[in-house]
Amino acid sequence: MKLIRHLPELPVFPAGCVLTIGNFDGVHAGHRMVLNALTTQAAALNLPSVVMCFEPQPIEFFRGADAPARISTARDKISELSALGVDALYLLRFNAAMATLSAEQFVQMLVQQLRIKWLIVGDDFCFGKNRQGNFEYLQQAGAVHGFTVQRSSSFKIAEERVSSTLIRAALENGQLDQAAEYLSRPYTMSGRVMHGHKRGRELGFPTANIRVKNRKTPLKGVFAVTITLESGLVYEGVANIGTRPSIEQTTAVLLEAHLFDFSADLYGQRVVIGLCKKLRGEQKFDGLEPLQRQIAIDSEQARTYFNKKRTA
Repeated sequence: MKLIRHLPELPVFPAGCVLTIGNFDGVHAGHRMVLNALTTQAAALNLPSVVMCFEPQPIEFFRGADAPARISTARDKISELSALGVDALYLLRFNAAMATLSAEQFVQMLVQQLRIKWLIVGDDFCFGKNRQGNFEYLQQAGAVHGFTVQRSSSFKIAEERVSSTLIRAALENGQLDQAAEYLSRPYTMSGRVMHGHKRGRELGFPTANIRVKNRKTPLKGVFAVTITLESGLVYEGVANIGTRPSIEQTTAVLLEAHLFDFSADLYGQRVVIGLCKKLRGEQKFDGLEPLQRQIAIDSEQARTYFNKKRTA
């Protein structure tokens, strides 16, 4: 997949493209329906399939620290889109200049710099300064500029409209099976293992420490997890996601994963953490001894979970 981080003066695809626009946070089941329509239509027209996203997401630009937590990082989103067969991703900087584009200017950008021939958008898609553009506006613009606009209807599971908001709520409530159904895959987090304070090793439970890239995380607590290494090997373990209230005062979110039956060096490796079951919420302990006892309990509960899963 071609990753394009700015709008070049000359169109990347002079013959045109089939385009969809959105946040695609989590690349969930509803997104996959849109992306399937995108790649199918692109193949029918013999044109490249193109996704346009913004970084930061517009809601983050406008709401700052009050914006909701992301489901996935930009890196993970890129990986998912590539795996689904998208030809190109425009990952554009959302700044004050982009925020003040009128609906007409936004359409001109799509026509002149992307040469769109077919546009697929969700049923609630709005764009342009003060959200002045919508589906009907795009239809009128398409008639003028010679592109077709296709509406993507909502994707529902058990009468619930699948959305990033719905998935975020499931994650916050520890409903990982429900979130996996909405995502069409288990929920994962990824990152590079970094050096920590070695406190886990002192407690008898060495951990792989991963700084969570997003400013917020949709879930906190202790989880039974799988850890996939760069080699492809998969280990089971237990992980804490949060701000380590028993160890230090910090607002940065850290993922600390203890791998069962593993002792090698992971520093610098990019790993994928699969969240399987929530064991408890994050707690503050009065001293390291009660924390150590609780980690032992958490580890045993995680091992029991995986053993039952294997024999089910």
